[in-house]
Amino acid sequence: MSDPSSVIDDLCRESEELDRLVGELGEERWAVATPAPGWTIAHQIAHLAWTDRAALLAVTDAEAFAKEVEKALAAPDGFVDEGAEEGAALPPARLLAEWRSGRAALEEALRAAPTGTRFPWYGPPMSVASMATGRLMETWAHGQDVADALGVMRAPTDRLKHVARIGVRARDFAFGVRGLTVPGEEFRVELVAPSGELWTYGPADAAQRVTGPALDFCLLVTQRAHRADLAVQAQGPDADRWLDIAQAFAGPPGGGRAPKEPGREPEEPKGTGR
Repeated sequence: MSDPSSVIDDLCRESEELDRLVGELGEERWAVATPAPGWTIAHQIAHLAWTDRAALLAVTDAEAFAKEVEKALAAPDGFVDEGAEEGAALPPARLLAEWRSGRAALEEALRAAPTGTRFPWYGPPMSVASMATGRLMETWAHGQDVADALGVMRAPTDRLKHVARIGVRARDFAFGVRGLTVPGEEFRVELVAPSGELWTYGPADAAQRVTGPALDFCLLVTQRAHRADLAVQAQGPDADRWLDIAQAFAGPPGGGRAPKEPGREPEEPKGTGR
């Protein structure tokens, strides 16, 4: 992506949508449990604020960010939860203010970064567009947890294209992080966008295919819903295996979510769409 401004714009819109969910919550509602075990709404926002701060360091102070990576390597199983716990302990008004100021500072830094700049990260180095896309993906995913906790149905938007793209590009990582052999062939992925547009990835004649609504695919790759509860279908054994392990985020394999109906199995493939 030569001009990252559009994805930065979409990141801002995604953050504003989540802000509207939490901005007027009473203090007691910040303690409502979310689907992530042990995490309240406060933990979700604290995690986003913490990750925004880390991203801002990566963009503006590589040396300081390297020290944060050292901390993560020293406590790989706990550093994410520790960051969330620290922020969740703050008064909600202060946490909200810190999240708002942090994401505004990150936006400014991303827009000011010279074209072609790459920043260090916990995984491979990130371009401006990749950093903004990653932040959008996390904001949307953690926003889903908040919406679920509040019983709110969010209308999906075509901003999901950024999340879907990460999910498709992370296919090999999902296999590799589990010690599985990475498929040697590309898959065809066909997703129906909220607007009705068809988003396609991979060769049209690929033998192995994944089809379904873009929303469901994004819920799958961010592990916000179990495969059995989604209308995403696979054709081919490797594509089928991918749907069991897909993740759009870096780090160790996620635990995912249990199916709403225990013991329910995915339906047989039925083609593109619902």
